[in-house]
Amino acid sequence: MSVENKFNFSEDEDKKKANVEQSKKDMKKDAQGLISSVSKFLSDLLDFRDDTDRDATIQAIKADITFKGATAWILVCSIFVASIGLNANSTAVVIGAMLISPLMGPILGVGLSIAINDIDTLKRSLINLATMIVLSLITAFLFFWLFPLSEETSELLGRTRPDIRDVLIAFFGGLALIIARTKKGTIASVIFGVAIATALMPPLCTAGYGLAEGNWLFFGGAMYLFTINTIFIALATFLVLKLLRFPMQKYANSQKRRFISRVATGLAIVVMIPAVWTFINVLTESRYQRDYTNFIKNEVESNENLWLQRHSIDMDAKSISLYFNGELNDATITDLENELKDYENIQYFTLNISGNKNRSSDKILELYDKATVEIEQKEYIIKGLQEEIETLKKQHVLLEAKTKNSHKVIYPSLAKDAKIIFSDLEYFGLAKMLESKDFIKVDTVSVVSVKWNKKLSANAIKQKEKELDKWLRDKLKTNKLLFIEEKK
Repeated sequence: MSVENKFNFSEDEDKKKANVEQSKKDMKKDAQGLISSVSKFLSDLLDFRDDTDRDATIQAIKADITFKGATAWILVCSIFVASIGLNANSTAVVIGAMLISPLMGPILGVGLSIAINDIDTLKRSLINLATMIVLSLITAFLFFWLFPLSEETSELLGRTRPDIRDVLIAFFGGLALIIARTKKGTIASVIFGVAIATALMPPLCTAGYGLAEGNWLFFGGAMYLFTINTIFIALATFLVLKLLRFPMQKYANSQKRRFISRVATGLAIVVMIPAVWTFINVLTESRYQRDYTNFIKNEVESNENLWLQRHSIDMDAKSISLYFNGELNDATITDLENELKDYENIQYFTLNISGNKNRSSDKILELYDKATVEIEQKEYIIKGLQEEIETLKKQHVLLEAKTKNSHKVIYPSLAKDAKIIFSDLEYFGLAKMLESKDFIKVDTVSVVSVKWNKKLSANAIKQKEKELDKWLRDKLKTNKLLFIEEKK
């Protein structure tokens, strides 16, 4: 390659590299432009700070904190309606009670006061919230204590075991509510939806039911659920107002503001930890219950040889108790224990098996009675067969006698006709004889004894016997004839 060609080749390579570098820069610039466009679009879509009316929001929340007069009576009426709905197991009635409940005001007041460091508003919100809670508990207690048809319904039971889902419902419901309240104007449908989702009223009514029935587990679980809803609605309010940079209440001592913020964070953590623990427990227990139900259905109830009376599971002690009618042998117990290991979530549970000896004896007596009846039936059948055999024997004897008598009756005329037809016949005898060729089956054969004239040749005698045989078969109506030649 010449020097000129080498120079041209090097120049082409430099141009290619320059083009590649320029393409990379253009792509990077386009990507940055796309990212910037998407970021701007998302910012415009999700940013609600420009649509916020801070002064109107603060005034509206503070106005809803007040609890007296009409607000108190609205609360009492909503508690009564919710209690009736819970007692009647009516979701529609419970929702109606939540729509008219004024409990949301003081809770938003707590979040607002912490966010803007307004100590006076915080005190007023807590006092009104506590008053609302006490009034609600007293109202629900009186209803369930005086009402004669109180019973545990699914609506009541659903408010006694809170978990992590209740935390999420309260938090995101509180976010929706406070965002709606900060917007210019009021979105009533969102507020009502949050009231339904967070469900502040039913837990208080369930707590009142627990007090009326003396069931402290119901009371504790329901109040814990109400506390979760309250704290996380307030926490969501606090975070949104801080994000929107609501103006802080000015105090000479700035440490109070930092202290209040730390208290809010601490309360959230305190509620979150037991809620997560409750969620894990509920999830674990649901898995236990699922495998336990499948074990009882597939391994116990499907076995026709097992007579299950009742069963129970103790999730805390990790044990399963089975009670059977009748005693179980060691092999059956071992099979059940091995089958339990096939179920992942309950494979390490202890299997307690109990039998009922009295029931076992009853079962044995039942089987004995059944066997006795079957034996009696078989003996009756055998007896009938024996009687039938005896009848056949008698019929056989009578038949033989009849046959012999018939020979006696027909013999004189038969012998006379035989002599006339066969003149060379000097002796003629007829009798019945029993024979057996296989020594098992017995047959009756007619025996004919004859003696011919000595003057006849052997061939003539043979021909005569053949003719006599044919004639006797026709007369006696039988094919079984045995000829015996007399030598006398």
